[in-house]
Amino acid sequence: MWDEQFEQLLRTHLPLLPAGAALSADTDLRDFGLDSYGTVELLAELESTYRVRFANERLDLANFANPGVLWECLREVRALAG
Repeated sequence: MWDEQFEQLLRTHLPLLPAGAALSADTDLRDFGLDSYGTVELLAELESTYRVRFANERLDLANFANPGVLWECLREVRALAG
C-alpha cells in the first residue's frame, strides 16, 4: 500500500470524497472530483514532495485513474530516480 503522505496529497485533490471515507486502490479518482486542473496540481505536488520528475511517457491520464495505479507509477519513477 502507499504511504500516508501520498494519501494526504491525494485527498486534497478529491473534493467529492467525504471526510473519513476509505480510499481504496481502485477508487476512481475522477468520480471524486479529480479534474484536469487538479491532475496537474497533483502531479506538481507529487514531484515536489517526492523529489522526482515524471517522464513524458508517464504523463498519461491512465496513470491518474485510481490510487493503486498512481502509486505504482510513482513507485517506479522513484526507483528510476535512485
